[in-house]
Amino acid sequence: MSNLESLTTAQQELYDWLIDYIRTTQHAPSIRQMMRAMNLRSPAPIQSRLERLRSKGYIDWIEGKARTIRILHPPAQGIPVLGEIAAGGLVEPFTDVEEKLDLSAIVQQPKNCYALRVVGDSMIEDLITEGDLVIMRTIESSESLNNGEIVAARVEGHGTTLKRFYQEGEEITLKPANQKYQPIKIGAEQVQVQGILIGVWRGYQ
Repeated sequence: MSNLESLTTAQQELYDWLIDYIRTTQHAPSIRQMMRAMNLRSPAPIQSRLERLRSKGYIDWIEGKARTIRILHPPAQGIPVLGEIAAGGLVEPFTDVEEKLDLSAIVQQPKNCYALRVVGDSMIEDLITEGDLVIMRTIESSESLNNGEIVAARVEGHGTTLKRFYQEGEEITLKPANQKYQPIKIGAEQVQVQGILIGVWRGYQ
């Protein structure tokens, strides 16, 4: 999609709505439904936006047949894979989305989830091994963590690691699930928990 002509705000709004509608219902909407969704009283602006979306290569339809709109370049579905996480030492996380992990056939995806690819073996006793994708849920600012939860924790000056979380007063212990590794003990002000583990995905391809 990077070679396609960019969209105006109004065109993008309709295009995003069309993607969501068609993906959810498995059929194209009527002009009247699009007018309602875009809060318009006339079909003319909808028809104009549709023509521009087609001329720019985003959608197509069969001439003279209602409700045959199709998306030509649907964006990747799924949980964004944001990089790698150390199950061993500490690494800097990537922030660019490299790929999408499509779990739509298995689970309803929460919007505040992302995945990280595991590097290292410090969590093998929790059956998390190198190459697995750990699915993390971002933490609300008001949320408190329970001791023993597996988290992605950013340690000041070092990077991000996957460990079990324990807090006693102002000291946090990030504990591995492999006897070869020592726990990381550090002050609470030096740790930022970025996500809680909700699942592990292992492909067998």
